[in-house]
Amino acid sequence: RAVDYEENTMLKLKFEARKTDLSIETTIGVEISILDINDNPPRFQRNLFDISVDEETTQGSHLLNLVAYDRDQRGTPNSTFHYEIKSVAPNLPDTKFAIDESGSISFKGCLDHEVAEMFTVVVEAKDHGDVVSLSSSTTVVIHVEDGNNHLPTIKDEIGSSPLRLHASDQDAPNGRAWRAKYTIQGDTGEHFKIKTDPDTNDGILTVIKPLDFEAGAQVELTISVENEAPYFSCKVREKTPSGLWKVDSVVIEVEDTNDPPLFSATVKEAALEENAPVGTWVEKVTAVDADSSQARDFVDPAGWVTVDPQTGDITTSDTPDRESPHVVNGVYTVVLHAVDDGKPPLTGTATMNIYVTDQNDNVPQPTVDYVDVCLSDGPTTINITAFDLDANPFGGPFTFELLGDVDRNWKLNPSYAGLVKEPSVSAGPHTIDLKISDMQGVFGVYSLSVTACDCSVTSNCRSRTATKAVSGAMGIVFALLLLLLCKEESIFLETRDSSGETLLVSNIETPGTDCQVAA
Repeated sequence: RAVDYEENTMLKLKFEARKTDLSIETTIGVEISILDINDNPPRFQRNLFDISVDEETTQGSHLLNLVAYDRDQRGTPNSTFHYEIKSVAPNLPDTKFAIDESGSISFKGCLDHEVAEMFTVVVEAKDHGDVVSLSSSTTVVIHVEDGNNHLPTIKDEIGSSPLRLHASDQDAPNGRAWRAKYTIQGDTGEHFKIKTDPDTNDGILTVIKPLDFEAGAQVELTISVENEAPYFSCKVREKTPSGLWKVDSVVIEVEDTNDPPLFSATVKEAALEENAPVGTWVEKVTAVDADSSQARDFVDPAGWVTVDPQTGDITTSDTPDRESPHVVNGVYTVVLHAVDDGKPPLTGTATMNIYVTDQNDNVPQPTVDYVDVCLSDGPTTINITAFDLDANPFGGPFTFELLGDVDRNWKLNPSYAGLVKEPSVSAGPHTIDLKISDMQGVFGVYSLSVTACDCSVTSNCRSRTATKAVSGAMGIVFALLLLLLCKEESIFLETRDSSGETLLVSNIETPGTDCQVAA
């Protein structure tokens, strides 16, 4: 069936030629490298993005960062792509949107809520495949929030009361850019006040303190009006062929509030080879803060990387280990922070997912270091299993091999990993040297403890042997105490056939002479 480079970059096969008795005659390995083709277009995180921007946003400002990912082979034209704006609706002469190579969307010219409340921008990501180029697109809906680019004006209406002032404003009604604020100048005696009608935006003038005719028969007041939102103005003066356009703008000094730093991407991905040397470059992160300088720090669970606070370059400070508990499903996660110098300081956060590629840096190991085997008149088989911390293809299936002179007592079943005990094996503990190899030939040698016993007596050979050993040791201690109490008389310990026990019959030493035990 069809192979997929994105699923397996290499197929590793192992062939065995067996004799008629199923023993292995020869083994050969075949590695098949899968060549990538351009069968994956770059994909955006979502098919639709919906954002809102203020009408007074200046040209060149960052609006949104798009991120696409191509599953084809890294570092090749198949996975290299660029961003391009395919269409903008409505297409206005004084507003032009652009996207750079990092996926950041900005605009030239001016935004005018009264001309266009919303823009629909279609962005395409297209790869650079040698044979065929593949692409996908996403839609960005940009809502333009109304700003105060129209000043309110007081108008006189014939027959209207002078105590109610009417104001007109072309900005969207009921917003901060439309709501009027009236101010009285010339009221030295503080006789008047004016407030805004929230429904009509009129200014209602009232007398709050009695007037004195003798102090003056006429009072001249100056009433000005402004909006709650600061005023701004933007007009395109010249469209230059490169760079930002020349615009005429009115800048209002506004007290700054501290905004947190923003990373160019809140989630980034990188690849790192296991056991890479210290100082290996991993990735670069960038953060911007318009209202203050900022420094970078990070949360690194295993202490494998370091981040340059000035450049944002991430490099290794220790050797990465894919088998570490900090690596989950092959991914090592670092949380990045950009902290500004505001009061109070604010923090921007991003996540770096580092995919750690595996190396064959672990030998296979037996699952247990001891087994029990039952005495029998025929061969007895014990299952031997192993594991490897490395992932495929650096793990099993494993190859087992017995070392040393064990032909008469032990052998391996060629059909599966089974240790076969011959009837000639005696009761008691035994040590077997076992070699275990993975698919790549990396191996480890282990001493396997095997205890043989009569399973009809106990199902646990080790506990039975330990009990007999303690009982035998206590018997020896008791016999030594009797010898110390005896001056000339010899003590004989009766023994029975104890094949398989701890104490065995021995007639090496010469029997002693009779002695008398002191009263």
